[in-house]
Amino acid sequence: MLRVRQGSARNFAASTEARAMSPDEMSNTSMATDEIPVGEISAHDAPPLIVFVIHSSDEFEASLISDLLWSHGIQGIEESELPDGRILLRSSFGLAREETECILRDLLSEHSASTWRIDEVETSVIDTWKQFARPIRITPELVVTPAWCPVDERTDSETRIRIDPGNTFGLGDHPTTRGSLLLLSRLGVGKSILDVGCGSGILGITALVLGANHARGVDINPASVPVSQHNARLNGVESKWHVSLETLDSVDEGFDIVFANILAPTLIELSANLRRLTHTGTLVISGVLAGHFDHVLSALSPMHVVDRVEIEGWAAVALRI
Repeated sequence: MLRVRQGSARNFAASTEARAMSPDEMSNTSMATDEIPVGEISAHDAPPLIVFVIHSSDEFEASLISDLLWSHGIQGIEESELPDGRILLRSSFGLAREETECILRDLLSEHSASTWRIDEVETSVIDTWKQFARPIRITPELVVTPAWCPVDERTDSETRIRIDPGNTFGLGDHPTTRGSLLLLSRLGVGKSILDVGCGSGILGITALVLGANHARGVDINPASVPVSQHNARLNGVESKWHVSLETLDSVDEGFDIVFANILAPTLIELSANLRRLTHTGTLVISGVLAGHFDHVLSALSPMHVVDRVEIEGWAAVALRI
C-alpha cells in the first residue's frame, strides 16, 4: 500500500515502469526551486532522484521506522510485503546521496531487524505520469486541469483551475483534494483563506478564483513556495496569494476558511492552532480515513462537524465552533 500525507505523494515503486500513475501517487521531493524557475528545467537535465529502500523482517519495527520517516518530513511512503514476509519501505528525502545515507544511518542505528539501500531514479522516468494526466471535474461547474494539457472550449458557467504540481502535492485527483474542493463549493469561499500544507496551492488558489479576497499558504516543503506562486500566476490571482514556510505559531490572524489536508497525527499536533486560526470561520480537514478520525475530532473539540464528504475511503470534514 502507499501511505500518503496531505494526500498524495509520488509513488517510488518499480520506478523504471512507465505506467499510468496519478500525480497524487507521486512523492513530494524538495529541491532548490528558488534557484530553478518552475518549468525551465527538463527532466532529462535534472539530476537523478535519490530513493532509499528499507527491508525489515519485523512488522512492528517497520511500523516504528515508518513513523520516524513521517516525523522527518517524508511526504509519501510506499509500503509492501515481500513473498518472504519482509516489509519493504520505499521513499525519498529529496536530498543528495550523502545526506540521505547520513539520515538513514542515524534513524536505523537501533533497528537491527532492518537493512537499507540507495537507488537512483531518473526524473525523466518519474515524470512519465504527466502523459496520462487528464482534467478532473470536481463539480459540474468546476474543473481542475493539468497546466500542460490542451484546454478545450468551456461553457460560460464553467470555472477552470490550471495547476502544475511540480515537486509538491496537489493536482486535484487525490480524494482528499477533491473532497476539500467539494466542501468549498458547498460552503462558499468567504473572504480570507488559510491553506495549511498548501503544496501546489490548489485549495487556496481555487478559492481565490471563485471570489475570495486573499489567501495564505504555509508548508514545510520549500518547493511549495515557487510552485504555488507559479500556479497563482497561471490563474491570474498572484497578487492575492501569499505563501511561506512559516509555522502556524507565527500566523496571528483569523480566517473565514482554513484548509488542513494533512494526516491525522499532524492534525492532532496542530489542533490548538487550527482552532485559533479558524476563529469564527470553518475548518476543513481532509487527510483522514473515513470512519477513523474520532481521535482527530476529539483533539479539535469544541469544534463540531457541519458537513462531510467521503471519497474512496478518505473523508473531508468541515467543522465550526
